[in-house]
Amino acid sequence: MSIFAIIMLGATGFFAYQIYRHVQILEDPIEKYEEPAPVSTKSILINNSTALVDEADEAYSEGDLERALDKLNRANTLSPNNTEILNKLAFIHGKMGDTQEAIALYLRSIELDGTDDLTHNAIASMYKEQGSLLLAQEHYEKALEIDEHYAITYYNYGNLLNEMGEGDKAAKMYTHALTLKEDFPEARKALEQLKEAK
Repeated sequence: MSIFAIIMLGATGFFAYQIYRHVQILEDPIEKYEEPAPVSTKSILINNSTALVDEADEAYSEGDLERALDKLNRANTLSPNNTEILNKLAFIHGKMGDTQEAIALYLRSIELDGTDDLTHNAIASMYKEQGSLLLAQEHYEKALEIDEHYAITYYNYGNLLNEMGEGDKAAKMYTHALTLKEDFPEARKALEQLKEAK
């Protein structure tokens, strides 16, 4: 084999190797850079509703109830079965004096999750404000069934019973609240006022 033939054979081998490498470079990105998994519409909606709730919280802390309401309404459109959003919406409506809408939203929240004692507390407060004392009583009792160690429920229930003319029962509620939470000046004051009234 002549020197020229050996050089040509070497060059052919070198170019074949270069072509092989080029093909590898073209193929590798397909293996290394696969399409990212598609993000589900549900997770996008959840992320968007969470951002809106954060913006609503900020608006509320700045005293802008209208903006907070707008953000929460938009969040509720994206996540209509989210009890946190429903409860915050109800709270804002209550703050704005729309007791009926607040109650409707709390009831919707309770339909979705009846095991939240704070929601029962909140709706009881709305019913009390509306003058529906028996309905308020029903929800305070449900709240106590769910969590019998929450002093504020006993205090709130005591206030309701006092308003209903049930002084002795109210005193028991205030006493129980103080048993659970010694440093509870509102409950202590309410209990003292009941004793003075006798």
